[in-house]
Amino acid sequence: MYKITHLITSFATMAILLSCFGKAENSKTEDSAISVTVTNVRSENAVFYNSYPSNIVALKEVELRGMVSGCITGIYFGEGKEVRNGEKLYEIDRRKYEATYLQAQSGVKIAEDNLEKVQRDADRYTELAKQDAIARQLMDNTLTDLKNAKNQLNSATSELIKAKTDFEYSVIKAPFDGTIGFSNVKFGAMVTPGQTILNTISSDDPIGVDFEINETELGRFQSMNQVATTRNDSIFRITLPSNALYPYSGKLSVIDRAVDKQTGSIRVRITVPNKERILKPGMSCKVLVLNDNSGKQLLVPFKAVLEQLGEYFVFVVKEKTVSQVKIALGPKVQSNVIVLNGLSGGETIAVDGIQKLHDGSAIKIATSQK
Repeated sequence: MYKITHLITSFATMAILLSCFGKAENSKTEDSAISVTVTNVRSENAVFYNSYPSNIVALKEVELRGMVSGCITGIYFGEGKEVRNGEKLYEIDRRKYEATYLQAQSGVKIAEDNLEKVQRDADRYTELAKQDAIARQLMDNTLTDLKNAKNQLNSATSELIKAKTDFEYSVIKAPFDGTIGFSNVKFGAMVTPGQTILNTISSDDPIGVDFEINETELGRFQSMNQVATTRNDSIFRITLPSNALYPYSGKLSVIDRAVDKQTGSIRVRITVPNKERILKPGMSCKVLVLNDNSGKQLLVPFKAVLEQLGEYFVFVVKEKTVSQVKIALGPKVQSNVIVLNGLSGGETIAVDGIQKLHDGSAIKIATSQK
């Protein structure tokens, strides 16, 4: 009887000890659980762009050069101002060119009068020759004089054209609407024909934006080139040097004729409105091209992604533990990132505290992000 009583007492003691040990283990497990915030993987309409370094270029730009020699006798524009097609900009001393032009006009008039006289003689002698009333030698001389008179008129006309051209070149006019820069010459400066650069003028509106793309993207841009775009399209946007978004969208204009063999890239140009003259030739900016994958995509907070050896993972919550899942990332969209594969949507993932997690870690949820 004593032995039976002792055995029962021993079993009771062991049961109490086991119960206390289990409670301690449970308490220890709860205390070791990692506190995390979580969010649900959702599908949203994501609009994102590929960025390309670019430069602003004028669609029309020309260096103004003096084509005749002489001193600058007039400057008729404001530096950095807009000018109109045909507007007078510079004047080179015109006096000798005007005199030559007037002399050439007189030369043409003399040649015309001489031709008229010789033509009358030739007509008269031709009628006499029909009647055999004139010497053949005189007729031949008259025809030679007529031919020479025509040649003299042609020569005089050529001299007139040359003199008129030089006279007109002594005034430099704007070849198109645009903005003119700082003058390279001052009043009284000597101009060397074809060498002296007076100024540069460039068009303003619209204006071009040039950037380089990889040859692997060529097919995509050629497809864009076949689609008509309007001012309200958002395929091409521009960010300014200040990182501000330019208010107008662009339109694909030119794809260069060949790929650069050294870099494997090809130049592309878009055009954008520039009525406010915000964009200036030579400016650096970025062209944003709407990504083909824009639309419904799975989005997760970028801080929920763990990178290990060039691979990316998230921790999917399963009851009170997490499972490490490998994912493929797309572009970032503000503070989120697109998940191309690895998730199907609807999963709950850990966001904050993931640095302490590993596959199978016990967790306790602090808050849930929306």
